[in-house]
Amino acid sequence: MKRKFISYSLTDFYHFKYQLLNFSKRFSNFCFLDNHDYDFDKSYECVGGFGVIKSMVFESRNGLRKLDEFKNENKDWIFGHLAYDIKNQIENLSSNNIDHINFPDFYFFIPEVVFILSKEEVKIGVHSAFDSQDIFEEITSIIPEDNLIAKARFSARFSQEEYLETIQKLQQHILRGDCYEVCFCQEFFAENIQIDPVKVFKNLSEISPNPFSAFYKYEDKFLMCASPERFLKKKNDSIISQPIKGTSKRSEKNIEEEKTLLQNNEKERSENIMIVDLVRNDLSKICEEGTVTVKEFLKIYSFPQVHQMISTIEGKLQRNISFTQILSATFPMGSMTGAPKKRAMELIEQFEKTKRGLFSGSVGYIDPEGDFDFNVVIRSILYNEQNQYISLQAGSAITWKSVAEKEYEECKIKIEAMKKALE
Repeated sequence: MKRKFISYSLTDFYHFKYQLLNFSKRFSNFCFLDNHDYDFDKSYECVGGFGVIKSMVFESRNGLRKLDEFKNENKDWIFGHLAYDIKNQIENLSSNNIDHINFPDFYFFIPEVVFILSKEEVKIGVHSAFDSQDIFEEITSIIPEDNLIAKARFSARFSQEEYLETIQKLQQHILRGDCYEVCFCQEFFAENIQIDPVKVFKNLSEISPNPFSAFYKYEDKFLMCASPERFLKKKNDSIISQPIKGTSKRSEKNIEEEKTLLQNNEKERSENIMIVDLVRNDLSKICEEGTVTVKEFLKIYSFPQVHQMISTIEGKLQRNISFTQILSATFPMGSMTGAPKKRAMELIEQFEKTKRGLFSGSVGYIDPEGDFDFNVVIRSILYNEQNQYISLQAGSAITWKSVAEKEYEECKIKIEAMKKALE
């Protein structure tokens, strides 16, 4: 059954978007992706899928292979997520740390309704069981709620002293040659708190609008994401990855000076170069020989709270390569592991205290032609509505040149916007 799209003109894009977010409250599962006006090789300003016609969820260690069957049997829009811990299906690894959010390792669904937004119009895509006119009228009649948010008091899974000691231990592993970079993360959490996820995501979008933002719900679990990073995008036979490594705080006065300082920072450059090499190697496993190139190298982009160093790597996919083969070659993204990837992930499991789950995983879509776009889940609020638990995770790349105190401050900078969104 083919999905039919009908277009409707918008007089106030931003108001309609907030109405649409409130419309999401009646669904147990949805995915809304927002570009926030950035020109990062974007396909859509906003795209989303609400409700479920058909779905698949992680059930066994071999479940990843079933993704190709689900994708090939359903030539429709598919939305969903990949949690960090599907690494255990790709490599001989495990995840044994605590997890109070509990997203499944992966989940994909065909939505009842697909929305594609531009500034001038919304396209609503439905099957015959639904009426797009009724849906549009229902959304535009919504008066958005503006609920108060209970102030969250956050605790840290690591004390500052513990964190600094752990960085020193990781640097000893680097000195011994176990790895040369590891992305080490820590959790900040709040318990026994009720929030309105729509209001929180709206706050986060206003404070920190970023090109790979996502508002995502799986049953009683929410993701409110302000990510600046793309994992993978496929268009026809072309694939690109845009890893971020290199961060500095942004002010409103000395922006160009700050960007120049980051551009010339030897440590930050070396972090990014290591991950570029890793991503080039990953893509070479699935791309035609000689086609993997670095389109942008160590380019500085500015976001509301920080400046980031981003590189863009692209290649031409081999013929008949499957979605699962692409994931197996590239996931988890190197920017969230370090290098070499497997050894870095072993050290992550050894020294971190919280299971990453959806954090440093990915959320995105696959379209009916098989093209896709997936983000990196960072700068995010994770919320379990049932147990009233909020999780903020943040990390940084640890190398031999890292100064532990600066890495700790970088983590605090990265969670500032999320904490403000919850105030």
